[in-house]
Amino acid sequence: MPAPLGRWPASTRPMGVGFMMPCSDLSAFGGTPRFADMREMILVAEAAGYDICWVPDHLIMRLESEGNVTRGVWEGWTTLAALAAVTSRIQLGVLVTCTGFRHPGIVAKMAESLDEISGGRFVLGLGAGWHLPEYEMLGLPFDHRASRFEDAVRIIAPLLREGKATHEGTYYSAENAVNLPRGPRGAKGGPPMLVGTGGHRMMRLTARYADAWNSDWQQTPELVVPMLQRLDEACADVGRDPATLVRTASSNFALDGCLGVRPNPITGDADAMAAALAGFRDLGLRHHVAGLDPCTPASLAQYARVIEALDRDTQETAA
Repeated sequence: MPAPLGRWPASTRPMGVGFMMPCSDLSAFGGTPRFADMREMILVAEAAGYDICWVPDHLIMRLESEGNVTRGVWEGWTTLAALAAVTSRIQLGVLVTCTGFRHPGIVAKMAESLDEISGGRFVLGLGAGWHLPEYEMLGLPFDHRASRFEDAVRIIAPLLREGKATHEGTYYSAENAVNLPRGPRGAKGGPPMLVGTGGHRMMRLTARYADAWNSDWQQTPELVVPMLQRLDEACADVGRDPATLVRTASSNFALDGCLGVRPNPITGDADAMAAALAGFRDLGLRHHVAGLDPCTPASLAQYARVIEALDRDTQETAA
């Protein structure tokens, strides 16, 4: 069963705020971020009061919209482990792990280890994968991704929640598998699991197995509303109280020196961006992920002023 709602990372805000760490060549960082750059960025974010730092899980990026240029990407899980070791307060998450890249038992083991390294600050994001060039590069199967995801989550979930799993699937199996040793939240079911999806079948799997859901990248709250309705319907289909599922969203923001890397960004001054964030907050979302363009120590400090404006709006609204 999904974990209790209370195990989602606590925040002083009704809707926590996070950011996406740039990890690839020609990214919103402006070039190839080195680990020293990522370390500096997360420390700026931690000091400024961001709730979560998110890292992607990709092998390469090769998009038609970018002329099929191949961009390298630092491996997300090892990057997160290093970031966990140099921070103490900010939460860390992967948005999202492609279940087609690794055996699900390995994913559960990695999640437990990362939760240990971070002292219980890790969120496990999961997804079925979508970027064909990554699969083709290593000869990984790209078919039946939702079915493969279901097999994977039916192994990952019990390994994290109960520490053991047996599942005979079409694509993945586990026989008396154990997840030992347990990290700091092992007795409470391990780190929370988030699924990023908009598809009907994947939403049903989210409702059945996950602790949280992410909308993927949406520019306005209005785009999220029908997704929330479909999520409620998925919860009804599987007999789950929709109030027990954490809802989150993501949007891109154009800051000073925008490189045009992240599509459909929210624009304007700090107050206008805070007003846009308030629209997501007012949907009852528990967290929002910002894709900053550019994403540098300076732009993270600039976006911190947006967060401050959002906090003021929240206080005024509550008053």
